[in-house]
Amino acid sequence: MSQIDAGRLDGNGYRDDAPRVEEGFDSRVTEQPAPADHGEGPVMTDEEYQAYLDGLARHPLLTDENIRLRAESVRGLRSACFAVGLLGLAATLLGAFAVNPAHALASFEVGVFTVLAMCLGSLFFVMTLAITNSYWATTLRRQFENVASLVWLPVLGMIIVAIVEIVSGGVLLTWMKGYYEGNYILEKKRAFLNIGFFGLSTIVYAGVWIFLAQSIAKLSRDQDTSGDRWLTRLVRARSGWGLPLFALTTAFAAFHYLMSLDFRFFSTMWGVYFFAGAAMSSMAVVAVIAGSLRLVGKLNGVVTKEHSHDLGKLLFAFTVFWAYIGFSQYFLIWYSNIPEETAYFLYRKEGGWEVLSFILAAGHFVVPFFILISRKTKRNFLGILGAYMLLMQVLDMVYVIRPMVYVGKDWAPTGASPINWWLDVAAVVGVLGLFAALLLGKMTDGPLIPIKDPRLGKALKHKNYV
Repeated sequence: MSQIDAGRLDGNGYRDDAPRVEEGFDSRVTEQPAPADHGEGPVMTDEEYQAYLDGLARHPLLTDENIRLRAESVRGLRSACFAVGLLGLAATLLGAFAVNPAHALASFEVGVFTVLAMCLGSLFFVMTLAITNSYWATTLRRQFENVASLVWLPVLGMIIVAIVEIVSGGVLLTWMKGYYEGNYILEKKRAFLNIGFFGLSTIVYAGVWIFLAQSIAKLSRDQDTSGDRWLTRLVRARSGWGLPLFALTTAFAAFHYLMSLDFRFFSTMWGVYFFAGAAMSSMAVVAVIAGSLRLVGKLNGVVTKEHSHDLGKLLFAFTVFWAYIGFSQYFLIWYSNIPEETAYFLYRKEGGWEVLSFILAAGHFVVPFFILISRKTKRNFLGILGAYMLLMQVLDMVYVIRPMVYVGKDWAPTGASPINWWLDVAAVVGVLGLFAALLLGKMTDGPLIPIKDPRLGKALKHKNYV
């Protein structure tokens, strides 16, 4: 293997992607890597890099007991999650006959898009870390990879939704219904809102997300075995073209499945709104995972309060970003006062949904803003805040999807009344239960951190100074 020949020099004269020797590692590794013969700065030779990996292998924090989760230790919990998930989905199917199909499908879609948001946000963060060559989150990155690699589960749910909508001629996606033919707004959007393009786009969304998530996770796990430092550059290169594809597919999927629930409605900020929730929920789920692992004695000294602090900063940032996008969207629609746009909020100001509007404003922004702004909270209670923010993401998806079930139907029960809310709970718990079971399986498949990543040594010594 040749020397690393890419990256920038940092303030200490090392190349960004050249691993350095940390205190406590193998003393045979020299403090000053040999300079590259092309004059671009000091890098490690193959022998020095191998010595670095040998030193990492002997690091007292990187024992199997600390960085691996045994399958038998979570077998009972995993089985319980599977059982709860299957029961929840069975109850959802029953609800399609006992309540009505539209309500059941909407509830199922709430669970699917909550999990999809977590997976897509995690994929975004993995690629962003790679393209910026960040080191601090190296010890957390494997959990983002695990969550992202399960994107196939919500994608499968999305495909089920698409099949039901197409076969039935439109349950929630009323633009598929024949009696809207000739509608002026629909005709103007027909190039985008047609069954052929909808089905083809779904396949493209699924292919892009699954390929990026699975291939990047595989490269990371391959590095655990081979120690090949060039795999880090390969992930970075893939992330370079993967991020634009991610942005486009995420935005257009949100248009197809969420915004077009009312084909008259349109918002130029809708894709960013969904992305903001996805990024926030990915930070939240990894905060829950990291906190839970530390509670059971894993990753001690590997994921520290310093890492929690920085993860908390990102959770805080995307909580504020979500609120900024949400308010900006509302303000522009209120100011322009276009009927096709204002109808979105009018549907959610009646039938009890106005209560959820206030809950989201306070619970998704005001409360976490004042809690997460505290340094102490980010360092000590981030797992609890992460679980709370995941609940807010569920309520956000309820707010987006569920009011559209009974819009314009005189026979409908009160939209947000407690009647039939068991169906919403069953569907969301069903999807989340299956996701949790699969995630536990992923966590037991290999090390909880990328054990041969070139940036791991520096990540283990990460400190906050602000």
